[in-house]
Amino acid sequence: MKTLSLFIILLMIPSCVSKKYTKIKQLPDGIKSATEELYLVSNNQKKLLYKKHMNFTKNGRIKNSVTTDSTGKLLQTTEKRLWFIVESYPDKENYYCKTRWKPNLRERISCYTRKQFKQNEAIFYYNPDGTINKITDHFPPFYSQYYRYTNQMLSNIIIKDTNDNLIDEIVINCIKKDEKGSCLQESRISTKTNRTEELLLHPNYN
Repeated sequence: MKTLSLFIILLMIPSCVSKKYTKIKQLPDGIKSATEELYLVSNNQKKLLYKKHMNFTKNGRIKNSVTTDSTGKLLQTTEKRLWFIVESYPDKENYYCKTRWKPNLRERISCYTRKQFKQNEAIFYYNPDGTINKITDHFPPFYSQYYRYTNQMLSNIIIKDTNDNLIDEIVINCIKKDEKGSCLQESRISTKTNRTEELLLHPNYN
């Protein structure tokens, strides 16, 4: 369960950043919407973990999104407002996520409840091309995620604790692309547990 939660966080957290989602995920300009499906792969069988539909703004940020589980039960919705992102959940208070730009290609992402109780916070470090270089969590378990690229494609996410001990490494491989360069099928394998997940993307350019 802990590993599953970590994988979902890795995939969902870019929803609330102010950097262009299309740059972070290395998607082509002009994409209108997309649906992500994350599957657990075991013994040549796939189990749907979640489905996430996203609508994009003209400049490549997420305008709104809806995430459901394998049964269609709502897990989360997001809506972009002028100065923050509203994250809504069926079983807890809304989160209001604010982004503060910091020098040297960094952003501080903080999420609060309406009563201004801080729920989570992380520092995002970016590469000059807009992709993520590193994420440092300011809430427990205080992990840092290091994003590594091969041939300009995301190939590894290395997760370490505050003492620089290796927690896990996720090996990422794009299996199939479309004619615009979007990765339609991606595998993610944990080197610690050998857990395998598959991410399918269904983009809409019209």
